[in-house]
Amino acid sequence: MNDTDKQEVLETGEDLALSALSEASKKDGLDFDEVKASDDLADTLMSLQNLIERNANELERVSNALKEKRESLKSVFENDSALQEVTDSVTAMQQQVKERKSLIANSAQATSLKSQIGELNQEKKEIEETLSNHLVNYYTMTNSKSFDTSSGDQWEFSIKAKVKGKPKGEE
Repeated sequence: MNDTDKQEVLETGEDLALSALSEASKKDGLDFDEVKASDDLADTLMSLQNLIERNANELERVSNALKEKRESLKSVFENDSALQEVTDSVTAMQQQVKERKSLIANSAQATSLKSQIGELNQEKKEIEETLSNHLVNYYTMTNSKSFDTSSGDQWEFSIKAKVKGKPKGEE
């Protein structure tokens, strides 16, 4: 290359300024994209906050209206004289039923039946414990969970284990 060609290859001050400005614009372009993204995010966040505030205000309005309507409905029921008379009548009858049940429960017949029920429950419990012990013995001897009856039926049973806890003296 000759000197003239070298001068043409060399950039002028204006070319250098334009080049620097172009480079700065490219760098600013990246910053501009970040700023734009940040602005977009801020706008989105602001829109979301406004939407949340509107919905929260609407929820509060509807909740207050609902509360007011419920109170009005309650008032309608409370101010109905026919309903109040019937309610009072029901309350009086419930009291009469309670008193009558108490009288019957304390009668000789009811007391006797309660005693008999208690005795039968105790007898049932003892029979169940005995039967359970016999069924466990039967299972250990036969490894079968069913037994034949004298009428030809076959009854099945299950084995249950139950932890009763530590005796009081061993704690």
